[in-house]
Amino acid sequence: MLTGGRGRAVTIQIIGTKGCALTRKAVRFFKERGIPFAFVDLEERALTKGELENIARSVAPAELIDRSGRRYERRGLEHMEFDSFEELLGDPLLFRTPIIRLGPEAVVGDAADSWQRFAVAAKGSRD
Repeated sequence: MLTGGRGRAVTIQIIGTKGCALTRKAVRFFKERGIPFAFVDLEERALTKGELENIARSVAPAELIDRSGRRYERRGLEHMEFDSFEELLGDPLLFRTPIIRLGPEAVVGDAADSWQRFAVAAKGSRD
């Protein structure tokens, strides 16, 4: 059984924006299965350094950047060398979304197989 601090069941965390179609798909996926989750809207709150470090243990910072997004293009990052971790800390709208976390694991993008695995684990942690 996965448990969080103080013996609580682990909750899925969905990180994205309300305007992102894939984030809405992830929200719908977990709602339809009755799996509780916490939603972090990157337009309202940036991730802390610690949160990003935890995610980076599962997904490399370079893979977290949305290289096909408007924000990346507007900032001209395709023509620059940069530290992915620092750029993500400074501009949360550079993230590929959704990022789905369960305990120490995280996946990014449309990863339905992982979402299903997380749903089963989250449901089992509540039993």
